[in-house]
Amino acid sequence: MLKRQGLFITFEGGEGCGKSTQARLLFNSLEHRGIPSVLTHEPGGTPLGNRIRGILKVKRDFDISPQAELFLFAACRAQLIREVILPALDVGRNVICDRFSASTIAYQGYGRGLGQDLIESINRAATGGLEPDLIFLLDIQSETGLSRKHNTGDDRFEAEHIAFHRRVRVGYLELARRDPGRWIVIEARQPVETLAKAILDHVLAILHKAAA
Repeated sequence: MLKRQGLFITFEGGEGCGKSTQARLLFNSLEHRGIPSVLTHEPGGTPLGNRIRGILKVKRDFDISPQAELFLFAACRAQLIREVILPALDVGRNVICDRFSASTIAYQGYGRGLGQDLIESINRAATGGLEPDLIFLLDIQSETGLSRKHNTGDDRFEAEHIAFHRRVRVGYLELARRDPGRWIVIEARQPVETLAKAILDHVLAILHKAAA
């Protein structure tokens, strides 16, 4: 892992888990306490990434192969790291990112069935070895998460068959099991405020320890 001055925190989970809400609440809480932080997301977060996001997320009149999807996500990530994440970490700002490389392993690996060796190679090329210091996985049953979404059929991922989403969840839980030192698995059905407090308390404890 590349060591930087700031703390790199990512939020992961399937559709409807509430990770975007919790990422924003954590950012607001840190900023309120005068702790310099940056909030960003994948895919997107840069002018290039936002254009690619439109291709990846919105259903079109053409198909995107799993391999092309993988490379498009990697392009977004490489640009986000260069423009947003590394500059912030290098000056001591904490970075909170809604999705990162684990999403690719869960969605394109477990979900789409692409080989793990290929995905790990592409991830390394896109990130330059940068990894999160802390990963929050908001875990929820796939059916429950999807029921929270107002699916109009326009989102490519929300429109996937339930079996796809179940594979994604299995992938996330397996990643968390392999690396318990960085992954924090949280039951996502808890009240928003309860989740936010637990997440904030965990982050503040790490920041306090690092400053000691």
